[in-house]
Amino acid sequence: MKTFIIPAIAFGVVILILAAVVSKNPSEKSVVTQAKNNVRMEKGKQVVEIRAKGGYSPSITSAKANIDTILLVSTEGTFDCSASLTIPSLGYRTILPPTGETKIKVPAQKKGSTLQALCSMGMYNFQVQFN
Repeated sequence: MKTFIIPAIAFGVVILILAAVVSKNPSEKSVVTQAKNNVRMEKGKQVVEIRAKGGYSPSITSAKANIDTILLVSTEGTFDCSASLTIPSLGYRTILPPTGETKIKVPAQKKGSTLQALCSMGMYNFQVQFN
């Protein structure tokens, strides 16, 4: 009986330690970042900069409505699923280069609209909210 109790207690302690470690590290999916300095005007168009690696950053951007927009998606050693970018409302799909910049033309969007982009698996996403 003792030979069963000691391993069972040890196993229980290991499970409790693992549960404590996992609960302190929230998944990347739950991290929401919002930036105010990733939008700039260039030659009469607004440029929205997004970084793709282990997700998209920032995950929420506010931009001006009724202005042609360019999404500038930057990668640097990106080999995860965020390299496979989809923007359903534009019918846009691409595989981003592992390192570099990809420019995506976005026609002027109405005030109050939101452009949603995501990876091919739907794990990572970002939004551009037009105000």
